[in-house]
Parts: sequence; structure tokens; C-alpha cells
Amino acid sequence: MNKISRLFSDKCYRTGVMSSLGFRCGWLSDEEFTRRIWKLRFGSEINLQNPVTYNEKIQWLKLFFHNPDYVRLVDKYEVKKIIAEKVGKEYVVPTYGVWEDFDDIDFDSLPDSFVLKCTHDSGGVAVIRDKKNMDIAAVRKKIKKCLKTNFYWHGREWQYKNIKPRVMAEKYLEDQSTPGAQMIDYKFFCFDGEPGFLYVSQGFENPHSARVSFLTLDWQKADFQRTDYKKFDKIPPAPSGLEEMKYVSRELSRGIPFVRVDLYQVNGQVLFSELTFTPCGGYMTFDNPTSDLMLGNMINLPEKMP
Repeated sequence: MNKISRLFSDKCYRTGVMSSLGFRCGWLSDEEFTRRIWKLRFGSEINLQNPVTYNEKIQWLKLFFHNPDYVRLVDKYEVKKIIAEKVGKEYVVPTYGVWEDFDDIDFDSLPDSFVLKCTHDSGGVAVIRDKKNMDIAAVRKKIKKCLKTNFYWHGREWQYKNIKPRVMAEKYLEDQSTPGAQMIDYKFFCFDGEPGFLYVSQGFENPHSARVSFLTLDWQKADFQRTDYKKFDKIPPAPSGLEEMKYVSRELSRGIPFVRVDLYQVNGQVLFSELTFTPCGGYMTFDNPTSDLMLGNMINLPEKMP
């Protein structure tokens, strides 16, 4: 088996080597890398000349639509300034500080509960519910590793390539109606400034307990689901701020062909989480084979670069 075959073997993909595969295959262009991973993931050739499915169009946007504004919009620290300007600072989770190195953090100045979050990646998070019982060695190891990692190499999502790696501390969020429960995320898939559907998710601190369910905007179960996570046994009740969430999603997605707007609701208050332009890197799998095409019809690809 030659070098390329070994790197792109199904075993390599399934065992999690994907996180470093993009870097190890750095001699390949983003397009060629995408074509190879697509063939491995879906067993077919990707159609980039005339993309029609949701995943194909996400890949096309990832490869060919490089809006320079996206870099700030996916930087978890910088985007807060933009959100405050567009919809109001009341939607922004308070930040206690931001640092380039973990060892620069002044933990004495932080409250008993907080969240550490890397500003440049996905998953670089440490939830600290009680500072006195924090395993600082484990947290340091995780955050330092994330700070050394360029998330672009994971799936060649160009918008992450030139973000300055930093770690920020922000307010720990807990809904008083369900103390101790993990937060529910409300993720709105938006097309040219209009949300089309959403999914609710919970439990991502432990992947084995994570739940994801797609919903329509009137809070009914959608007829498609992701295959990589279990569905909710019972759909959570609609948040009281659902209409406000739709409003925020519209405002934050205006002028953008596609973006996922992620929100929370805590103690009745709608809060911004993040913007995601290429969910799952463009490799999302659905349980209904026709869903990929149906969702693809909702994306109108731009005719020219921004």
C-alpha cells in the first residue's frame, strides 16, 4: 500500500486520524484533498462543477467563496464585537479576559465558575464549575495542545487558517430552571438571511450522551436526521425566545449564502454562541438519502466572489 493509500484508508478516517490528516497531506491542494476525503466518506466522486446537494454546495463554498469577513466571524473573541454592533451587546456572553498563552491566565482574578474557550478552533473548551476543584494540569494540557493546533488542517476550512490562537475566559452559563444540566444549543441553518430549519443539541461534553435532533421552525420534528449522533428521545420544549432567536438569526445571516447561527437561551435570555459556515466540513451524513438534495436546493450559490 503506497503512502497516499495508507493515509486515506477507511481505517485512518474512522480512527480519528482525520484531525491531522490535512496537515500530513499538506502537499495536496485543498480541492484535491477534499475530493479524496469525499470519495472515502461517500464512496463517489464529488461534483464541484455543478454542485446540487447540501454537502456539495458546502464544499463549493468552502473551496471557492472566500469572504475575508469570515475570518473575524469565526474568531470566537473578535466576533463578539461584531455581534454587539449588529444586534446588541445584550446577546454577547461576558468575557473575563483573553490570552495568547495558558500560563498567562490570572486564575485568582477569575470567578469560581467560568469557561475557558480557544478562540480559533472547535472543541477547545474547558468548563470550570468550581475553580477550587479544577484539575489545572489536565486543563493546561488540553488548552496548550489546542493552541498549538491550526484547525484549518482538520478539514481545510480556509476561514480558520489565519486566526491568531488565543484562549479566553467567559461567563459560565447555567439555567436556574435546570441547575446542573448541560446547556441546550439552538443551531439555525440560514440561507441568504432567512433561517430554514434548526437542530437542538445537548450533552457534547460527553460524546456518548450527546443528542441532536433536527426541527422545523415551528418546532416539529424534521423528516431527516444526522447519522453520527443519537436523536433526543423526547424533543425539548420550544424556548420562550424562539421568535427572538429567528430574528437574531436573520440579522446575523443577512448577505450570506449559508451560515449556521448558534444560540443559547439562559434564564429567559437569548445569547449568541458562534457562527459556522461549513458545518462538519461539508461531510454531514443524513438518515434520509433524499435530504442532502432537498437541503441543497435551499442554498443559492453566489455568482461572484465577495
